[in-house]
Amino acid sequence: MTSMRDLIERVKEKFDRLNDELMDPIVLEDKSIYMQKSKEIAELREIMRRIDEYERHRQDLDEAERIIRESEDQELIQLARSEQQSIEEKIPRLEKEILELLLPRDEDESKNTILEIRAGAGGEEASLFVGDLFRMYSKYIEKRGWKLDVMNSHPSELGGFKEIIFLVEGRGAYGDLKYESGVHRVQRVPVTEASGRIHTSTVTVAVLPEAEEVKVDVRPEDLKIEVFRASGPGGQHVNVTDSAVRITYLPTSMVVTCQDERSQHKNKAKAMKILRARLFDAKKREKQREIAQKRRLQVGTGERSEKIRTYNFPQRRVTDHRIARSWHTLEEILDGNFASIVGELKRNERQAQMKELAEELSV
Repeated sequence: MTSMRDLIERVKEKFDRLNDELMDPIVLEDKSIYMQKSKEIAELREIMRRIDEYERHRQDLDEAERIIRESEDQELIQLARSEQQSIEEKIPRLEKEILELLLPRDEDESKNTILEIRAGAGGEEASLFVGDLFRMYSKYIEKRGWKLDVMNSHPSELGGFKEIIFLVEGRGAYGDLKYESGVHRVQRVPVTEASGRIHTSTVTVAVLPEAEEVKVDVRPEDLKIEVFRASGPGGQHVNVTDSAVRITYLPTSMVVTCQDERSQHKNKAKAMKILRARLFDAKKREKQREIAQKRRLQVGTGERSEKIRTYNFPQRRVTDHRIARSWHTLEEILDGNFASIVGELKRNERQAQMKELAEELSV
């Protein structure tokens, strides 16, 4: 089992190695590698500061214990015992801070994100709830000062959406909204229900980090691009020109369609952005599954089939099943005020990661 001292030695060795590599002529000539290593050093520098403080306290504790064992001066022994007690209170706090700084961080957290909301079980009622969730996210995005851009949508007859896909631009967008990925369940009396019975419907939310072109290599020969006339609500222009675009990624038969823009060029650009995000997300999820096989912990998987939240209208209750926590403020949450839920999910994830890392280190 790895001890705290072993972990600290590994961090110190990595810090020294990175500093040496930063002076390598080959690294100095490659700007991207140099920037990457500089970033890693900057992240480790704060951890090194805590480690230095931790090691000073360990040395002071060893010295206090030596005095208590060997000294015959009672006044000096009393001072050493007082120092020992003070240090023993500080060391666990520093160990916790070091562990927190060493926890894995999602490098995509600061990115823009693409949300895909689709109606599941429940027919028209599910489509109406897609509209409710889109409004909820729109309000939250507005409160955060981020930008929302609808990329594709399929409106339903009663005013909801069978599907809506939109881009959220703003620092930290993916880091906040990634916890929304999964199945959202709604329990309420549908507008189409004459007898007043409560129905249960589901909506699926997918949250994808926006992919950079350099990270997702899409070869032109792997794409089948088709154009057609757009259909459905959206204005007279939709049925006039072949502006809608359908892109099929041949290796996996993944299909992306965009028809919301008047311009074929704009629809193609948006479709490619969605395709890249989906491919990047698939790659990211595969990596997470590999990590999960090696570790017992898998926090916030966000699997599409995972039921994550229930919105119960009769009881004005929203329950997040991942943390077994309920809020009786349904109207406020649907009005975009769900920052408290995001905060709880983030805290739960960090606590679970802390517990796992502590167990691995036998702290």
